[in-house]
Amino acid sequence: MAITLTAAAVRQIKQALDKRGHGVGLRLGVKNSGCSGLAYVVDYADAPGPEDVRFETDGVVVLVQQEQLQYLQGTVIDYRREGLNASFKFDNPNVKDRCGCGESFTTQTA
Repeated sequence: MAITLTAAAVRQIKQALDKRGHGVGLRLGVKNSGCSGLAYVVDYADAPGPEDVRFETDGVVVLVQQEQLQYLQGTVIDYRREGLNASFKFDNPNVKDRCGCGESFTTQTA
């Protein structure tokens, strides 16, 4: 299973990378955080690392460290505007439960 981007996420990442002026794509990961255990970490990727797995959608690269792939495999990343707010949203088939505030989650493998 792959990590994929919606058309809206592809557009947003391309715009952000163009504005930034450099980078190969997005780096996606997780960290221990919140009341449910894990939270997403999203940042620009300037270069792939030796442990990175590469996924590509419409020319946009997403890098994930091999050890974190078990939490993220199959995730679809979207970019949504809701009122005045805009952010990346994650449709992650590995999520078993989310905290009430929506900031953290737990998976079947955690």
